[in-house]
Amino acid sequence: MTENKELMTELRDTEWEFEYTDHDRLIARAIIFDDKRSFYFVRAERDDDFGKAVLIETSGGGVEENETSETAIIRELREELGAEVDIICKIGVVSDYYNLIHRHNINNYFLCKVKSFGENHLTEQEKKDFHLSTLKLSFDEAVREYKNRSCTKIGRLIAARELPVLMRAKELIDNKIAK
Repeated sequence: MTENKELMTELRDTEWEFEYTDHDRLIARAIIFDDKRSFYFVRAERDDDFGKAVLIETSGGGVEENETSETAIIRELREELGAEVDIICKIGVVSDYYNLIHRHNINNYFLCKVKSFGENHLTEQEKKDFHLSTLKLSFDEAVREYKNRSCTKIGRLIAARELPVLMRAKELIDNKIAK
């Protein structure tokens, strides 16, 4: 098995002017794949302070008090995708900023292999405000989708954060760490 060297990346928000950061958010996110090497993402339709946009994003969310990042990602994947997964490894951490809302995000990324899908458990806000749905894509389709959704400020921030993680996940899978 090849050694997994974790990514450690810090990104700055170049889309909105920096004023100050007043809070950190610890987040657990996953690159999810199956036996056929399809990848699973969340599609969101937003119309909020960040603007109107249709986005692709990894599934995940905030780590709650008294929760580990691993526990959080298992919970988030059940909620957003209805997915039961095995955590293969930690891909790394991407630190990024959303200047518009004065937030610093600490994104812990995991590579997860799906075992099964069931019913998701989206909140009313996720249904109403973001119209979340699941995307099943090949690696190449996912890369194209991130690039196509980079026509908005928030789309560019998300693509800058997630494309390098997706590339690293593919390397891990190709090098048989994910078998």
